[in-house]
Amino acid sequence: MAMIEVRNLVKRYKNVEALKGVNFSVEEGDIYGFIGPNGAGKTTTIRILATLLIPNDGEAYVGGFNVLKEPDKVRKIIGYMPDYFGVYDDLLVWEYLDFFGAAYRIPRADRAQIIDRTLELTNLGVKRDSFVSELSKGMKQRLCLARTLIHDPDILILDEPAAGLDPRARIEMRELLKELKSMNKTIFISSHILSELSDFCNKVGIIELGEMIVSGDIDAILKQVSTGQLILIEFAEGTDLKMASEALQAYPNVSTVWERDVNALEVHYEGGEDETSDVMSYLLQKGFKVKAFKEAVNDLEDIFMKVTKGKVQ
Repeated sequence: MAMIEVRNLVKRYKNVEALKGVNFSVEEGDIYGFIGPNGAGKTTTIRILATLLIPNDGEAYVGGFNVLKEPDKVRKIIGYMPDYFGVYDDLLVWEYLDFFGAAYRIPRADRAQIIDRTLELTNLGVKRDSFVSELSKGMKQRLCLARTLIHDPDILILDEPAAGLDPRARIEMRELLKELKSMNKTIFISSHILSELSDFCNKVGIIELGEMIVSGDIDAILKQVSTGQLILIEFAEGTDLKMASEALQAYPNVSTVWERDVNALEVHYEGGEDETSDVMSYLLQKGFKVKAFKEAVNDLEDIFMKVTKGKVQ
């Protein structure tokens, strides 16, 4: 069953067409990663799904309900976490959740037990009686996620939930999302941290300039875009990567070169497998000192770099 279905969605802001006939669907139990450059149309799409923005054309369904015609029904079954959210610093953590529990019309007699269960799920139990103002950035993110879970929604719509978090907090957020998937929640998540999305998403959609470039199962997309080979080349310290990149781009059958690390480049090479050694010989002839030269594995970052052009509206 499609828990989210978008058909020919169009949204205009004055002279800017933010969405240009976007189409995609998310099945029950999916974790769908929605990615794209800044200004691509991600937040606009998410706000339409959350019934906060009206499109100029097209249709969107969440849980089988039309977001325009049945917004109240949509709001009952989604947990929406915006990219920027307000917290009330003068409230205790449990009071904050109690406020939203009341907003979702959860009976007062049931709220205490639900709040405790939600705090345990989000690892905030020890902060139950702390003021919101005392929480770290990561804990506030988790509290906002707890807020979206308080009414036990079937569908989670999360806009950059790991934005601004330190590495430990990002790992904790990732593990929490995996646990929510095991509870059969359908999760629609936008993020710029592509390496982490690929760890727990089973499907992705890539949007650029308001158009959906590719959407579907990650493995299927990898096969679709993975012509040729990926080569990871590590250079000696002090190497001018710009010069190395320019030299590689001039080599036959090299279609894309991008910086992978401080001293490393990744190359999409469309020549034969037995010809890759010629690429290294070419670099050595050009005077570049190569420390490592090996085949790389396609991942979500590779997909993103291959199908997008880096343009924004």
